[in-house]
Amino acid sequence: MPSLEKIKKGWEFDVIFRTGIRVNGELVRLLYLKDDNADIIKFGCAVGKKLGKAHVRNRGKRILREAFRQLSVKIIPGVKIVLGLKEKGLEAKTPEIFRELEKLLRRKKLLIT
Repeated sequence: MPSLEKIKKGWEFDVIFRTGIRVNGELVRLLYLKDDNADIIKFGCAVGKKLGKAHVRNRGKRILREAFRQLSVKIIPGVKIVLGLKEKGLEAKTPEIFRELEKLLRRKKLLIT
């Protein structure tokens, strides 16, 4: 099983935002970048300030992290992923966000089948 690492540095987010591939769903925005390091999956969450106050954004990030945690065993190694939540996603339930994230990852062939 590949190891998971958090994306913590601002420059790492910037690299993915500038050069990564964007996939938009109704609730979730997925940005990813394939990496040569085949043993690691790097992951980060980004919920913008325009979407609400801190407690609202924190709830959104918690939901995204949990959905990613459940799917992380199926994700191919050697990829960097940043998940963002759209305004509609803040009002959605956790299972809806999980299903949409799974659908986006499957569409871009980032899940092991």
